[in-house]
Amino acid sequence: MTAGITLPPGVAETLIALRRDLHRYPELAFEEHHTATRIEEALCAVPGVSVQRVAGTGLVGRLRGQSDAEPVVAIRGDIDALPIQESTGVSWASERPGVMHACGHDVHAAWTVGAAHLLAADPPPHDVLFVLQPAEETGRGALAMLETGALDGVTAIVGAHVDMRFPVGTVVAEAGPIAGSTDEFRIDVIGRGGHAARPHEAHDPIVAAAAIVVALQAIVARRLPPGEPGVLTVGMFHGGTAPNVIPDRVALAGTLRAVTGTTRAVLQRELTQTAEAVAAAHNVDAHVIVTPGTPPIVNAPGPVAWAREAVTSLLGPQALVLLPTVNLGGEDFAFYLERIPGCFLRIGAGGGGEPVAAHTSRFLPEEGAIAVGAAVLAETARRAAAGCVR
Repeated sequence: MTAGITLPPGVAETLIALRRDLHRYPELAFEEHHTATRIEEALCAVPGVSVQRVAGTGLVGRLRGQSDAEPVVAIRGDIDALPIQESTGVSWASERPGVMHACGHDVHAAWTVGAAHLLAADPPPHDVLFVLQPAEETGRGALAMLETGALDGVTAIVGAHVDMRFPVGTVVAEAGPIAGSTDEFRIDVIGRGGHAARPHEAHDPIVAAAAIVVALQAIVARRLPPGEPGVLTVGMFHGGTAPNVIPDRVALAGTLRAVTGTTRAVLQRELTQTAEAVAAAHNVDAHVIVTPGTPPIVNAPGPVAWAREAVTSLLGPQALVLLPTVNLGGEDFAFYLERIPGCFLRIGAGGGGEPVAAHTSRFLPEEGAIAVGAAVLAETARRAAAGCVR
């Protein structure tokens, strides 16, 4: 148990058992049927909480407050896993080949249920929704939940993510950028194939595509102001069928990350212009498609103050830590913040030693983070309601 955090009797063990069960049986986006059933059972066991299924495998639990005139605050957890083969070696490792909770959503689900237990034990005057969202990893789950209308009337929302760079008992609650936008792009470079021994007879899309990859690296360095966060990464390069054949086309794909709308627009525009211009210089064509993803998360000072007060009251001011650099990982919690005031936190889940990166086969947040996340989110929800009234 983390100092300063007290859960109701038996709840810590219940949450750990829930986390391990979800971890053992992970499910991908919109396929979280066992996951949703298990979480529904856990939420229904919380006194005073009613539960409804929405968006297929999504859940919304509601703890009624003492007055309908009070604000409604939501706590969001996500529940889907990733297509990764687990190699943690724990006894409760994934039993589903090629699928694992490599981003901590098993912990997020458990601490959301834990927050329900804490708030039910000391009911606030306002309603609280416990939002268990599918399909965060695809960036489609938050919008699916919003489209159901289940969050209509919510006046504030809070959420969090585990972070193994920080020890259990610490929390990042910062104003400003906390996650980046996640646009994707595809570039089809179309030339004219030929014999590899007679390249002069072809319009080589491989050479052109390679030049495009190199030229794209100058966009962040030369089109963005110094100090303005941005990422352009080419993650896929496919072309060719044989060593002695110049193909007709090559496909590139990658991601664009930004924390402001202006930077996002610059990256999209310059990507297209650069690819088309370099392709033309190599006498080939470039067809560029940019697919918008999740927006950036930029925490506003007011909502972050709710969380900072909560962390300080529970764990002391020393528990507040800062991100070492801007985080350009994406989070579809951003869609909630486009419509509802709120904030997004990062909860320390490291146990010492070299941090293991999320989305890898050895990612395994410490279970002590469950109690911390539950307490911090529950207390932030209380303070959010008070902040909305003010």
